[in-house]
Amino acid sequence: MTIITADCRFFIRCLRCVDRKFRVDRYVLEASYRPITRFGSIAKVVVDIPRDLVSEIIVVDNASTDGTAEAARQAGARVVREERLGYGAACATGVAVLGPIDVVVQLDADYGDDPTELPLLLVPLQSGQADLVLGSRELGRYESGALSPHQRFGNWLTAQIMYVLYGARVTDLGPFRAIRKPVLDRLALVDRTYGWLVEMMVKAARAGYRIVEAPVSYRLRYAGQSKVSGTVKGSIKAGLVIIGASVRYYAWKLAT
Repeated sequence: MTIITADCRFFIRCLRCVDRKFRVDRYVLEASYRPITRFGSIAKVVVDIPRDLVSEIIVVDNASTDGTAEAARQAGARVVREERLGYGAACATGVAVLGPIDVVVQLDADYGDDPTELPLLLVPLQSGQADLVLGSRELGRYESGALSPHQRFGNWLTAQIMYVLYGARVTDLGPFRAIRKPVLDRLALVDRTYGWLVEMMVKAARAGYRIVEAPVSYRLRYAGQSKVSGTVKGSIKAGLVIIGASVRYYAWKLAT
């Protein structure tokens, strides 16, 4: 889940993938409520998803008024709509329409993440080494300018909080990630804003689930400018939400 634009706001994707050992769901969740003129990024993401691993792609249309949903349909995705605005709200809707599956995968829709690297996130799950796999741009590679200095600082600061409070060693808060569906269900995520990603990490750490990072690549967005990472003000606003989420669930315990 992540913020993206092309004049759109949150795109989050997940899809239903099929593997010999388990089924993997990954949908594309999109929150867009401003007109856009280019739909290339969502189409490129959907098209580049490894179809030999995917049985279905779901796009959550978060009250958009443009043609992004139709572009996603034409690219081969299933589209569902969520009227409540919010990053986490779109994610929750995507999760709610899933059937009985084993794994959920998310990534950004601005084409900054590389969908073809999906297997890198699945390997630790298939081998039984992890319950949540985070795609780390810091451990991988990223194009010059793809991650702003304030964006990297915010990720670093939140990573330090994760280690000090929860003992979780992470290097990035990237949106490209995979989690076992039963684990996601037990975490009972409630944040409907940018904090969804961090809430997932915090609760997984609190519950003792295995968190592993996989190196992934990251490039400049295909179109548009992020209203969060694209400006210092936007980054500060989102950063406060994310940092707040990183400490809010300190006392949270997994329901028995």
